[in-house]
Amino acid sequence: MATIDRSATPIPYRQIRAYYDDKTITVYQAYSESIATAAVASQNLTASPDFSYDRMTWIKPSWCWMLYRSGYSLKDSRQSRILALKMTHENFLNLLRQAAVCRNEALTNEEKARKVRVQWDPERSPRLGALGYRSIQIGIGRGLSGKWAEEWVEGIEDVTERALRFKEVVEGDREVGVEDLVERGLMPVERVYEVPKELRELLGMGEGMERD
Repeated sequence: MATIDRSATPIPYRQIRAYYDDKTITVYQAYSESIATAAVASQNLTASPDFSYDRMTWIKPSWCWMLYRSGYSLKDSRQSRILALKMTHENFLNLLRQAAVCRNEALTNEEKARKVRVQWDPERSPRLGALGYRSIQIGIGRGLSGKWAEEWVEGIEDVTERALRFKEVVEGDREVGVEDLVERGLMPVERVYEVPKELRELLGMGEGMERD
């Protein structure tokens, strides 16, 4: 398997980057029309009977990775609306503390018992090309999805139109850069999200853990 040369970038191979303020962090997920419409109107993800408690929900702090995963909301009907979901820092870190990291090898029995999964996927550029470092994706299992959706999501915003406008701009102007996308309100300013040492070790972010 080909190796990735990361010598030209100071960005660590595994690092959490997100849009956040003093109280909350924003993560993204794409849903069907019925789930998203009811969720935005009521500010409750579970407002629609189509919301499933039995399926693992994967949330992403990375805007570009969300756009890649959902095809700018055009991939299929189950991902036709992209929602920005706010969580308090306390609850976000609580999710991470319950995580097992998905690697190439099988999970141990102890890891299988955990209610949260973490994957480190190639981060994406504004044109959705794979970059040489990773972005976190957090899977919330059915044993925790109800509590997360009903109690831990502090705010819900539909950002689908922003995603579609983003697509239009990057495909229409090959020279447009990150700063311009931010100025136009099409891309959030994502900063490094620091986590405690014990969480870095749990999530495989420590020294000697960089390689997949």
